Amino acid sequence: MSTFFLEQTLNALQLGLMLFLLAAGLTLVFGIMDLINLAHGSLYMFGGFLTVVFMRLTGSFAMALPLAILATGLLGVLLELGLMRRLYGRSHLGQVLATFGLILVSNDAVRFLFGPNAVMLEMPSALSQPVELASGFSYSAYRLVVIGVGILTAVLLSLLINRTRFGMWIRAGASDREMARAMGVNINLVFTCVFALGAMLCALAGGLLGPLFSVQMGMGENIIILAFVVVVIGGMGSIKGAFLGALAIGFLDTMGRSFLPSLMRSVWPDSSPDTMAPAVAAILTYLLMIVVLIWRPQGLFRTS
Repeated sequence: MSTFFLEQTLNALQLGLMLFLLAAGLTLVFGIMDLINLAHGSLYMFGGFLTVVFMRLTGSFAMALPLAILATGLLGVLLELGLMRRLYGRSHLGQVLATFGLILVSNDAVRFLFGPNAVMLEMPSALSQPVELASGFSYSAYRLVVIGVGILTAVLLSLLINRTRFGMWIRAGASDREMARAMGVNINLVFTCVFALGAMLCALAGGLLGPLFSVQMGMGENIIILAFVVVVIGGMGSIKGAFLGALAIGFLDTMGRSFLPSLMRSVWPDSSPDTMAPAVAAILTYLLMIVVLIWRPQGLFRTS
């Protein structure tokens, strides 16, 4: 049981960190730019497919992932300049409708370029074998790398927001956009960079999860719902809140799916726990969001 618990703890940490990569960009875009971007998950999808493309071109995952991140960041710049900038200041309903349309366009673009079937991304051979962490307990080397990259990215992002001049501009734009502009901050450039940063974080998550799950059309729609839950729990514009909220959702979802089946069998022997447990685990994540909204409607933290 202890080995199983340790394995699920690492799985929960991995899920939480990947949710953080998605939620961090989402909370920055909403908290600073006041933009509801439903198509944020599409950037995650493009990151996964671009990793596949560059993997086929280079034959190296270590080269394909950075190239996919840069390419998705460039795509984010083009989207911000070509579409998102026209949505600033408009109603949230208009933003929702426009970005929902972008989801449909993105899915059709992927269907046209890659077809409707899932594409498998090969795991690096050097990381394909498990690593023994303790006596009698081994864990996937690749998943450990994913956890390490997620932690490193969270630390670097926190330093960027809280310890650099660019981070100061971001915080200034989030607190008072007009005053920051009056003080000489190029808000338009900051917005473009923030959107590109969010796109790159999506690509990092999409590329890292590609070898673990299939890369397929519409893969961003399911996970973006959890990312929005994380943002609501953590607080709009807060990196710290996104990190803690993502870990909370990751652990609640993973532990619920892992331990609820055995608990449900002891209570309802004739039930189908393997089918019911995932649904109950999903309900628990939304119940957590409801509790946080009742207790602190602004989320755990306001801004970074």
